[in-house]
Amino acid sequence: MLRVHPVPGWVASLPVPRAEWEGEAANWLLWARTPGHDAYWSFKDSFFETIVPPPGRRTLEIGCGEGRVARDLRAQGHRVVGVDLAPTLLRSAREADTEGSYAVADARALPFPHGAFDTVVAYNSLMDVDGMAAAVREAARVLAPGGSLCICVTHPLNDVGAFSDDGRTFVISEPYLNVNRFEATFERDGLTMTFRGWTHPLEDYAKALEAAGLHVARLREPVPASTVGEYAAWTRVPMFLHLRAVKAD
Repeated sequence: MLRVHPVPGWVASLPVPRAEWEGEAANWLLWARTPGHDAYWSFKDSFFETIVPPPGRRTLEIGCGEGRVARDLRAQGHRVVGVDLAPTLLRSAREADTEGSYAVADARALPFPHGAFDTVVAYNSLMDVDGMAAAVREAARVLAPGGSLCICVTHPLNDVGAFSDDGRTFVISEPYLNVNRFEATFERDGLTMTFRGWTHPLEDYAKALEAAGLHVARLREPVPASTVGEYAAWTRVPMFLHLRAVKAD
């Protein structure tokens, strides 16, 4: 079993997202574990089938939350270690996956040795990190040569725009090229969830990958599995960005 080695000094300086996600833990558990409730259910198959490579020795998930991505990876044969900053969510992940491996860890200072993983997955977590480039650099460090960093983020266009009331016109209302703080509360079918994070232009992600010695092997702007109802508009403007970046051999 892979051991988790604390990094000296990082525990005392855990960033704001720990408190934010811990404060939203109860809401997120309901939101994430209600089947079909959010966009994950309509986009996950595209991510797993197109972006994630076959299982290797070991897979790391950064920002695993309550564990639904880790559980889906394990169902496909991956040996997964999940890390997150929110203790309540990690406890729920362990309860739902008693054979899994989960640990409190900062994406910017991972407590694992160089080259420990064949695959690192960051599913909708990089935009939550204050210091996205540092998290990408750490992901690259713990990847073995030839390993893959598999990323899903809210599409940079989606981050700074929204559809107008007619459902057809997409309006960019925030500066696309800036790094902006993001906060929004959503209500759906009696459930409420507040999301907080940072918006980045596509170039920022590309620069972070380049600086970490990773090259983009695959990039997709997926359409939802369901193209009717609330997701119909997202067949014209991408909701998410999926990519796989590979570490040189």
